[in-house]
Amino acid sequence: MPAPHESLSDIHTLGENTRYQVVRADAHDTRGWLSQAPVCSLLSQYNILHVGLMFASPPFEIVRTDQSGTFFLACIAGSGSILVDGDWETVKPGMAALLPPHSVNALRTGSSKRWHFAWVRYLEPRGVGTPVATATSPAMGPYDAHPIKLAIEGFAAEHASPSQGEAAIRNHWVQLVHHYVLRFSRPLAADDRIWRAWDTVSKDLGRTWTLQEIARIACMSTEQLRRLCLKHIGRSPIKHLTFLRMRHAAELLSTTNEKIETIAHMVGYENPFAFSNTFLKWTGIRPSEHR
Repeated sequence: MPAPHESLSDIHTLGENTRYQVVRADAHDTRGWLSQAPVCSLLSQYNILHVGLMFASPPFEIVRTDQSGTFFLACIAGSGSILVDGDWETVKPGMAALLPPHSVNALRTGSSKRWHFAWVRYLEPRGVGTPVATATSPAMGPYDAHPIKLAIEGFAAEHASPSQGEAAIRNHWVQLVHHYVLRFSRPLAADDRIWRAWDTVSKDLGRTWTLQEIARIACMSTEQLRRLCLKHIGRSPIKHLTFLRMRHAAELLSTTNEKIETIAHMVGYENPFAFSNTFLKWTGIRPSEHR
């Protein structure tokens, strides 16, 4: 992989023994690895671009520098690495990862490791609706992949023979797949205090926030805030603050003509160079390239 301050580029390397099962929403997506996949327009109801099961064998590496929608991955067996918040994190059975839209999406296996995972890829245009991965969604966390694996297998089986499968049944499978993603992206057991605190912070990202100030808004100690953020969001408070800033910076770069230096100040960076390096680490490209 590139060094920390070197831009990523799109990569699609599947090992010779890699297999996958996939259903796509649109027949117009004719990329080689998708060209033979069955099409189900019902996926579009939930803004799903494609869904599938991957049996990855090395060499396996996929990089998308600007994915156009949320990417969900749940590990079933083996292990692999995924780029989360600028760092490579290992994903093992019993874990899932959720990458926000319009950011870098990078996956890889070790030189001798096999990796079996389920994935759901959404298509979410900028400024249209609310993406599946929001500011309060976990980046990584514990997850039972068995239910979504069965749902994807059932959904794919309905497309194995054109003469079989009814629209109503297929729709039920799609609903299940989407529901299992939402179960991870919108945890019900979260403490409302941390969401209220982050809502306050996100409205003033140009401010020089301290951990103590955020904890005070949440009415808890700094250690309690750190523990709850790791549990419910999968990030430390400082990492989540950076995530919010980089997400807002990407939006400003795409929707305004403000200078990069101005945008740096708007998201809390006095030094544009430090902002550029942080943006590169978190998104895989520099601000000028994103624009």
